Amino acid sequence: MLILGLTGSIGMGKSTTAKLFIEAGVPVYDADAAVHQLYEGEAAPVIEAAFPGTTANGKVDRAKLSARVVQDPVAIKQLEQIVHPMLGASRQKFFADAEAAGAPIVVLDIPLLFETGGEKRVDAVVVVTTSPELQRERVLARGTMDAAKLEAIIAKQMPDAEKRKRADFIVDTSHGLDPVRARIRDILAEVVKMPQRRA
Repeated sequence: MLILGLTGSIGMGKSTTAKLFIEAGVPVYDADAAVHQLYEGEAAPVIEAAFPGTTANGKVDRAKLSARVVQDPVAIKQLEQIVHPMLGASRQKFFADAEAAGAPIVVLDIPLLFETGGEKRVDAVVVVTTSPELQRERVLARGTMDAAKLEAIIAKQMPDAEKRKRADFIVDTSHGLDPVRARIRDILAEVVKMPQRRA
């Protein structure tokens, strides 16, 4: 089974691209969604014990948790030590289920793939991109953040140009869904010819 890593900066169209991989019949593991599930389930009591007052009704309050750990590297490390093993277990279950279903290819949707060294755990990397103008327009249209917050997030992420340089495949989402669907078909046809290369 080949593992494709899917990544891209905020507002590039990664979530839409992930949905189109699913539409093409490829199982997709969404790391962010998995964290959400953990925060609403098994991780909540452990996080509450480590960071009292950061959960409500048995679920992690992301805003409170973020406020509690964001400026504290030791707390961030502690949180990662709680969440990462649980995430690892959920990813292994995803792989086992996909393998049992006979999937030849799976996609790991990981926003900070390069930033966390995740490219070593996949066979090929797909980077989703668009123009900086479209990126800004999309993110600000969500109404969940302002320009300053967007700039801060972009500053923390690896630059798009660097991601593209390190990608095996690039998906440009600037021109609507059909070109993306066509690109995904091409990628799937190419990937099956590639050797497994993950560590």
